[in-house]
Amino acid sequence: MTGVRIAEFEYRLLGPLEVLFDGRPVVMRAAKQRALLASLLVDANKVVSADTLIDRLWDEPPDGARNALQNYVLRLRRTLSGGAIRTCAGGYLIDVPDEALDLHRFDALVARARAAAAAQAAERASALLGEALALWRGEPFSDVPSERLRLEVVPALNERRIGALELRTDADFQLGRHTDVLPRLRELTAAHPLQERFWAQRMLALCRSGRQGEALDCYRTVSALLQDELGVDPGPELWQLHQRVLTADLSLTAPASPEGPRAEGNLPAETTTFIGRESILRRTRKLLENARLVTLTGPGGVGKTRLALRTAAEASWAFPHGAWLADLAPLTEPQLLDRAVAEALGIPDQSLRPGTAVLVEHLRERQLLLVLDNCEHVAEAAGHLLSTLLAAAPGLRVLATSRQGLRVPGEYLLPVPPLTVPQDRGAPPTLTRCEAVRLLADRAEACAPHFRITARNEEAVGRLCRRLDGIPLAVELAAVRLGTLSAEEILERLDDRFRLLSDTGAPTGPRHQRTLRGVVDWSHDLCDERERSLWAGVSVFSGGFDLAAAEAVCPGDDMAREDIVDVLAALAHKSVLTVDTTGPRARYRMLETLRQYGQSRLRELGRDIALRRRHCAYYADMAARAAERWCGPDEVAWLSRLRLESPNLRAALDFCVTGEGDATAGLGIAANLTRTRYWFFSSSLGEGRHWLTRALDLAPQAPAPLRSGCLALAAWISLCQGDQSAAEGFLAEAVRLGGDITDAEALGVLSYMEGVFAFLIHSDVRSVALLATARERFRAGGQVGDAHMATMLWSMAESFLGEREHALAAGREYVTEADDHGAGWAHSWALWGMALAELRHGDPHRAAELFRDSLRRQRSIGDRWGTVWGVEAMAWAVAATGDHGRAARLMGAADRLLRMTGVALTGLRPLHDAHVETERLVRRALGERAYAAAFAEGAGTRDPLRLALGGSA
Repeated sequence: MTGVRIAEFEYRLLGPLEVLFDGRPVVMRAAKQRALLASLLVDANKVVSADTLIDRLWDEPPDGARNALQNYVLRLRRTLSGGAIRTCAGGYLIDVPDEALDLHRFDALVARARAAAAAQAAERASALLGEALALWRGEPFSDVPSERLRLEVVPALNERRIGALELRTDADFQLGRHTDVLPRLRELTAAHPLQERFWAQRMLALCRSGRQGEALDCYRTVSALLQDELGVDPGPELWQLHQRVLTADLSLTAPASPEGPRAEGNLPAETTTFIGRESILRRTRKLLENARLVTLTGPGGVGKTRLALRTAAEASWAFPHGAWLADLAPLTEPQLLDRAVAEALGIPDQSLRPGTAVLVEHLRERQLLLVLDNCEHVAEAAGHLLSTLLAAAPGLRVLATSRQGLRVPGEYLLPVPPLTVPQDRGAPPTLTRCEAVRLLADRAEACAPHFRITARNEEAVGRLCRRLDGIPLAVELAAVRLGTLSAEEILERLDDRFRLLSDTGAPTGPRHQRTLRGVVDWSHDLCDERERSLWAGVSVFSGGFDLAAAEAVCPGDDMAREDIVDVLAALAHKSVLTVDTTGPRARYRMLETLRQYGQSRLRELGRDIALRRRHCAYYADMAARAAERWCGPDEVAWLSRLRLESPNLRAALDFCVTGEGDATAGLGIAANLTRTRYWFFSSSLGEGRHWLTRALDLAPQAPAPLRSGCLALAAWISLCQGDQSAAEGFLAEAVRLGGDITDAEALGVLSYMEGVFAFLIHSDVRSVALLATARERFRAGGQVGDAHMATMLWSMAESFLGEREHALAAGREYVTEADDHGAGWAHSWALWGMALAELRHGDPHRAAELFRDSLRRQRSIGDRWGTVWGVEAMAWAVAATGDHGRAARLMGAADRLLRMTGVALTGLRPLHDAHVETERLVRRALGERAYAAAFAEGAGTRDPLRLALGGSA
């Protein structure tokens, strides 16, 4: 059985500020937004007055601080999905469930530990305190720009941590762990040299370990420190302890454990640092409290075993008969499973009784945690055994690890995700917060002591962790290579990751657990023939795929189309694939490491070229269908689907222009993606031009209508980029080829581009007629989407070059056409066109409203191209209404967007002229200094769209 979990926010204050949603980091780049959230969280579930928040956000509050605070609250509400922050009388309150804030969990765990210590349950107290202290990730608020929080709140938080550390050491003393705590106390006295309590605990631990001389040395050291730093002598506790050591006081000897002897189990001691995993560690412990069988699933190398052992160690206090590990990896005969478990539990039995009966008798009256590790190759046998044991032994809890579920009634499956990896390039402050980067740095410290993460290599380190999928085994093996290679060199060789990330001679553990290839080979061996075949087949997909794609591409002699769905389910069950069912279509994904392995198997089978051709044909057909349905009720859905399939579309195009592919097919894909405005929608015009020109170069024998049309489309993209000379060259070649063409589609494209050039390059009134002709040709050929683009440019040409009545009529016709087709993207641009007509020939206030409506719609569908022109045009309209300060800010914001998308206005004459007219008007109205300041403010805004829609910079 799998538990259904509702996605929720999680907040972390005990270190750099972090927010997670459903386990994934929520990026909060704005400094004031982080400061506001931290200010609310330290008093979570309480009203924080506006005055307090202002004091925490600004050292010297500016004029209008309350209005600014309201704006920051609104932004934070949007980031946190609205409902978490409430406005109350006199201030604000953030609602945080008990388990959602690490500070609350820390306090609750410490309170439970104090109660356990008072009840003489030292082991439980120590475990609870260990869990509490593991929540600390560093100095609180180290990335939050609030001096008030650092001065008033951080010291109090650190005192709570110090108190927990002291309490944990006391609990460990009661358990006789005097030697074990010495390394910790050595670190604590170094980090807090004036904290006398830590020195006293260190002296006591040394004394009870038979090292009285070192205990006396500690006293001399701390005495000198206190005298030099504070001019005082040690306090009474330290002085009295020193006297007792000098007199060899017998009461200093270790007391007997108040809990008596305890069956501790056989869990191995940790030999390396446990990095990250706080959220899933907590979730695993919580599941174990309520479920009797929890199975950690996931691909090989993802860290299931390490997570299970850490969970078991922290939960062991709750099991009077201990926590026990049974590692099934060496087991080759499923019939011997019961004997292997009995041996792991230390059951001495030489009788002829069945092993299961022996286990039942041993476990029936015990309260025990069994960690059953590496079950995947004996999953069926493990399921049968656990069904029997759990029914017969009510005190038994089982934590299993497997690459697939065990199918036992009452089983909870908990997929173990890879470590978190850096998501954004160029975000160094967040780099070392990612679990994979922290693991890489920690393991490199041991085997590559000269390695450091620096400004020079931080991008390479982030890319390395991303390309390793955050798989702990792969990251640890990469850390070994950092002893002889740089991060950049490892990246260069990562296409052969299975050779690169081998075990380099380390002798510990079976080979299938210590090399990347061994781990993946093990998963592959556990699959049947059909599963292996489909694993190889779906490796042709990039970035994920759906069922329809797999059914189209992957059937073969060994697998019918109707069998694909069941084999996909089997691969997902065995953790080869992950499945996302939150969208309208289930989406299958494979870690890049598993995908590369599948590709190597596909090549070995000699099927790679055939399947890549099928893959290419499938996505060529998808692009063609999207172009056919352009400017219709499903166009936004098609645009979203194409964006989702971007990696597969790129893979298909790459195959067409390299190796065994067909460059002519690549021309068709690139052309259809251009016709759907995909490159514009995704703000990747340069990529569209790249694929068109590359395919044109490699397909000189392609049909003339196709080549001519693609040259014209390349001219269109070049023109939109502001590259007039390249556009003219492409168009000239297209016209030359088009001389003998009778194909209606190609002729329509040529007419369209001639009209576009006349309009955008020359501001020639004849462009109106040329674009009208292209529009009619497209309509006659049934090319609805292309006809819409011609209507768009025709309407714009009328607005810029035509008379008032014609311009307004063209704008209305454009809106009507988009409405008739029920096309969302087209309608957003029709509103833009109507706004332009109003701005040039009607009411600028109405124009501003229409531009704003268009911008809202474009933002809602993720149109990155349209929003550039929406912000720019808003500046024109706002200037025309007389609000020159806001117009200057909008011009700054638009300039930022234009630079981000690589658009040069100078190549688009009517648009450039409108920009220059607006700039001249605003400069004259404001003066140079005020204009420059307002422009800079707009250019510096983090959210240009919000500014254009009425928010502040």
